[in-house]
Amino acid sequence: MSRLTAKRFAGNRWIQPALLAGVVVSPVSAEAQPTPPAATPLAPTLITYTAEANDRMTVPVMVAGRGPYRFMVDTGANRTALARGLANSLRLRPGPLAEINSLTGASQAETVNVPHLAFTKVAMTGLEAVILDGADIGADGVLGTDGLAGQRIQFDFDRRTMSIAPATTFDPTDVTGAIEILGHRRNGRLVLTNASTIDHSLVVVVDTGAEITVGNAALRAALARRGLSGEIRPSLLISVTGAKLAGDSMILRKLNLGAVSINNLEVVFAPARTFSQLHLEERPALLLGMNALRAFRKVSIDFARMRFRVVPPGEALAEGSQR
Repeated sequence: MSRLTAKRFAGNRWIQPALLAGVVVSPVSAEAQPTPPAATPLAPTLITYTAEANDRMTVPVMVAGRGPYRFMVDTGANRTALARGLANSLRLRPGPLAEINSLTGASQAETVNVPHLAFTKVAMTGLEAVILDGADIGADGVLGTDGLAGQRIQFDFDRRTMSIAPATTFDPTDVTGAIEILGHRRNGRLVLTNASTIDHSLVVVVDTGAEITVGNAALRAALARRGLSGEIRPSLLISVTGAKLAGDSMILRKLNLGAVSINNLEVVFAPARTFSQLHLEERPALLLGMNALRAFRKVSIDFARMRFRVVPPGEALAEGSQR
């Protein structure tokens, strides 16, 4: 589970990190632009998400025929989780203990059997969900990648909506002015390798459950060798299990994702368990959090084709598309 809360120490108090990122689009040749897949157009299901003060996103989910309840969408979590209070109120049947990997390490967690869980038109049956404390989740539950398989989600920060549709369908307005980056699946997560900072390649894991982007020691060392570390501030990361991990916050001057660049992105460098779980200890890597995604107008994540698509700020929409 990857939901992170990041706080930064200033004097004798902890403060939430600010969004500093800006976006620059690099020119791309026509040959390099992705070709849209051929599919029957189908309007996506639209729901309105709640953007909380700390950048968490919650969406309505029906559990065992009751609800809706507020679930956070976490593309860095490969298992769906329920808050303990919700599981108890629904009197769900207990399941076996399960190992979960959080920011700070692996631990054992209780599970419950969920007979039916519905997320708009997406439904799962016979789900074994992990149980976590609601105060640590900050919501009624967490919708992980096990509930998003075969789907395409798109966050529209202009309209404050999130669209969900089967990944086999295609809506032309989804790619107007967009930049698409191919990725691959690793432990259920979307991993991008067409990424770099300054003159060094790196691996990027898309993580909507992290409120701030997290970097590993290998990336920090690479930046230090080039004199690009910048000002360092102590920070604290809080995982979905409530465990805490100290780190150092600094500004990454430039992050290149395919043909788009994010400038002045705040990153917390910490020994997060996710890096070792994905065997990324030795390679410069980032967990791309919500502070980076919010630099764009739209962000689309395709869990079937493992594609990451963004619409940069200032990009015009196609004629006839809704604004």
